[in-house]
Amino acid sequence: MSLAILINEDIKAAMLARDARKLEALRAIKASLLLAKTSKDMSSGEIPEDVELSILQKLVKQRKESAKIYREQNRPELAETEEFQADIIGQYLPEQLSEEDLQDIIKKIINDTGASDMKDMGRVMGMATKQLAGKADNKKISVIVRQLLNP
Repeated sequence: MSLAILINEDIKAAMLARDARKLEALRAIKASLLLAKTSKDMSSGEIPEDVELSILQKLVKQRKESAKIYREQNRPELAETEEFQADIIGQYLPEQLSEEDLQDIIKKIINDTGASDMKDMGRVMGMATKQLAGKADNKKISVIVRQLLNP
């Protein structure tokens, strides 16, 4: 089942349950998917799965950054709303890998590419972001790559 169909079904369920908070998060996903679907890049009308994952990751990241700013400005009620939406959107992402699993996968990529120092970081990051799309945050991947290439 495509993500768009799943989101539509969940929107209907949230409407029937009169869950306004969840409905707001689901509508944000639907709006982002519609924007991507109607963009010039999507001539086929279907959104590839990797693009769907990147849209969801972007939405979660935006919500988390907003929540952080709200907390810094002493606005906990707004921060809670953003965190709630980030949790709802995050449910549609694949399960995130643990730090140990990430390190194992990145070590394998480093061995496969023959990377030895920070000059090779771009090559390692390129392979890692493709292989780990949706399964880990790129910032976390970058930190681990730096640690492993810069002992």
